[in-house]
Amino acid sequence: MKRPKSAPSRRRRAVLRGAVTLAAGLGLVATTSGSAHAAPIRLDYPLSGVTHLQGTGSDLELKPGVLAVTADLRAGTLTADTKLPPAPGSFKMIGAIPVSVTTEFIEPEPTVGTIDLKTGAIKSTTKLILRLKDLKVAGIPTPVGSACQTEVPAELDLTSEPGFNALKGGKLSGTYAIPKFEHCLLATPLINMIIPGDGNSISLTLGQPAPPPSS
Repeated sequence: MKRPKSAPSRRRRAVLRGAVTLAAGLGLVATTSGSAHAAPIRLDYPLSGVTHLQGTGSDLELKPGVLAVTADLRAGTLTADTKLPPAPGSFKMIGAIPVSVTTEFIEPEPTVGTIDLKTGAIKSTTKLILRLKDLKVAGIPTPVGSACQTEVPAELDLTSEPGFNALKGGKLSGTYAIPKFEHCLLATPLINMIIPGDGNSISLTLGQPAPPPSS
């Protein structure tokens, strides 16, 4: 009598199938036809990183998140949902006044990108609305309302760094501009004086991917 196959065993096989399919599509393993014929695949990458905010001269840690990727290896394209938790941060205004605030990241539409099928390199564009809450200036809570956010999404153009491997992960990096904020009550002028602007950098690290949890 055959024993039922365990969930861990099924998951290991699912990971292996996804890895082989992705590897074949990226030209990382040999195929008899010499080209990829795989259907789109779904993989979840553990996501962490840091972004440096030029206006405040401070860093925000971005973790732990998930990049839920659907890759079309025939077309060399991908779409993804970026899931990041709120990021608390702090800095000193005018070099002396402590300010703390939490930033939420809202993705209004899926990330889009391309995959180089010869090298596995990735280029992507992510649009994120930045929403602020829990603002404190000199330790004093400063109301910003429930919809204090950028007027339009920030647009992040990211490129994979050397050594990136679609089967193992790696780093993506880029720069972006932060748009002006709106609906922040009386704090709107102060926020727009400090935070928006060009020259912000971001570096994301993708861990080894796995198929999404079965529903």
